[in-house]
Amino acid sequence: MAHGNLRCMYCDDSRATDIDHFQPIAHAAQRAFDWPNHLFACSHCNSNLKRDQYPTDPHGTCLLVDPTVDDPADHLVLLLRSGTYEPVPGSPKGQPTIDVFGLNRSELVKGRLDAFVLARSTIRDWFGLVQDCDPDAARTARALLDSPFVDVVHAMTRLKPSVAPHVVGPRTVPALDAWRSTYG
Repeated sequence: MAHGNLRCMYCDDSRATDIDHFQPIAHAAQRAFDWPNHLFACSHCNSNLKRDQYPTDPHGTCLLVDPTVDDPADHLVLLLRSGTYEPVPGSPKGQPTIDVFGLNRSELVKGRLDAFVLARSTIRDWFGLVQDCDPDAARTARALLDSPFVDVVHAMTRLKPSVAPHVVGPRTVPALDAWRSTYG
């Protein structure tokens, strides 16, 4: 249900301490024991933000990104230099997901900005270990992929080669290219 260290399925920051009913019981009591409707979440996203919110379009289709069936990248773009999310143009799920889960709240933005600095450094370090055939390279990669805000790493791997030097810096580009070929 979640990667690595069992992080919140929504914010990817905090430890998942709660089980969220993605479609709230208040909207669909029959899904209370439906396993695919149970998602790991932190108490902040589950209890303070989402609660019973479940926006739908006029046809009843949910307007939230369901991380068990949707690729968040189809609906959300992480701007690495600002640490904020924007909706993918034309996605009906992007903005409601940002709003309901508070994905651009200040502590998450700061966390993503810090994670971006650390991810660039770690990927460069990983690349040096790979070049030296150091067995710690795999452990370094696993630690990065299990860290909070791994969405930053995934956003880095999706950067177009033409913009990567402007976003991650020219020193990081060779390492990012190697990372993409291994983990992208």
